[in-house]
Amino acid sequence: MKTSSLRDFCFCAAIVAVVVSCSFNAVAQAPPGGGGGSGGTTYTPLNSWSFHDSTYWTSDHTNAPVSFTNLDFSYLGLGSSLVVDTNIPAWLKFNVVETNGMTNLTVNQGSVLFWFAPASWSSTNAGGTGAGEYGRLFEAGSYTTNSNYGWWSLYFDPAGTNLYFSAQTNDNSSGFTTYLSAPISWKTNYFHFIALTYSATNTSLYLDGALTASGSGVTVYPGQNALTNGFCIGGDSTGTYQSHGLFNNVQTYNVPMDSGTIADIYSRTITLFMLSPLNMAMWSFNNATSSPSYTPIAGFNAISGQGNLLWDGYASTCSYDTNIWISNVAATHATNGTTSITFTIQGGADGVPYDVFANSILSAGTNGIPWAWMGQGYHCNTYTIANLSSSICFLRLGTPQDTSGYGLTDAYEWLVLHISPYGSQTDAYGVPYAWYAMNGLSIGSATQDPDHDGLLNYQEYFYGTKPIVSEGFSIWISQPATSELP
Repeated sequence: MKTSSLRDFCFCAAIVAVVVSCSFNAVAQAPPGGGGGSGGTTYTPLNSWSFHDSTYWTSDHTNAPVSFTNLDFSYLGLGSSLVVDTNIPAWLKFNVVETNGMTNLTVNQGSVLFWFAPASWSSTNAGGTGAGEYGRLFEAGSYTTNSNYGWWSLYFDPAGTNLYFSAQTNDNSSGFTTYLSAPISWKTNYFHFIALTYSATNTSLYLDGALTASGSGVTVYPGQNALTNGFCIGGDSTGTYQSHGLFNNVQTYNVPMDSGTIADIYSRTITLFMLSPLNMAMWSFNNATSSPSYTPIAGFNAISGQGNLLWDGYASTCSYDTNIWISNVAATHATNGTTSITFTIQGGADGVPYDVFANSILSAGTNGIPWAWMGQGYHCNTYTIANLSSSICFLRLGTPQDTSGYGLTDAYEWLVLHISPYGSQTDAYGVPYAWYAMNGLSIGSATQDPDHDGLLNYQEYFYGTKPIVSEGFSIWISQPATSELP
């Protein structure tokens, strides 16, 4: 039974905005187609991008981009994120050096730090087929087959299994130089912290705070003619080789940052990511080790049943785990303007029902927007929620855990009713909150009479009558003559 109205729920957890920035070219062996530091060191960024300005895409130093098109943003991440994920050209390009002399990027030595999460890679599971192209994360210049222009790029292969840092000069002699490469295995909408440091003596790549790959010093990089055309975040200057992902908190420096500072930035920032309600949801969707474990408690389930979930069949592959999460989320737009969302429940145990909640906002806390209960599903099964409005929507899973034993799961109490499963389970009139939920009523409606039959809701509970079905006064016929309304 659905206990709150189906708002404009639409896209679903694990999917974010679309859009872009610029891309770059290159692959490791084969060219693609077409704060305060440790040891007392203080690092000052050349520039940074927190993407709060999703209209003009200015940097945090208010520098306007050279050009941009088809960009979008997401509230996943810290604050907001740039999303580069379209099937049409999209880019975000900035000057390497502004007209006022301010430098935004150095290619011979420096550091680039940012958070990145895949968006529409072909699989939501680690080791998936990636973006399907040589997606650019950060790029200056442009790759050419004869090295006659100049190019500098941090990018990944089409399968999304390797990350590379490569460059070219414009003298036709240096060719294609890959300084380092590292294997990756990323999940959709799961953020990773990437830090690249480079100098004339060495190059280093840090993933999630840890040194992952090292390489030789930078001796090959684009010249002034290529740098005059700027650099791109998330793609190349033609908008072709997109990262198909989200960017958050991008920073550039003109010196290589030390490993201790990078580890410290990661450890401090990951805590903020996890404290954000948006990212807590994403972590539970994408990271089995962080999703809630279940402890089934026998008893009556006040809220149960398939609800709005349409069963599509069994998953082709299934994961068994003490945790649960959502995978393979996809949205389909109908000609009538509505949207359907399909997803698979992974992890968990056989025969255990898991609640599915939806909201147009990833809210949390007692003051957040209540979630709507969509129904219950079982692991290793694929479901669809149809006829949704075409607006952003998020999904969350709940386990059967019922701490109070009153018939409402902890997840339902937290998300829908905004009450603690460890607190009182009845109102001041002695009516269980589960009774209100089972009848589709607000827990604060004890003195209301929605069916206009003369009995208030709390009276309906004590007399065993239906609060949303008018039964008139016939119930008093069987009552003693001395009966009075409580």
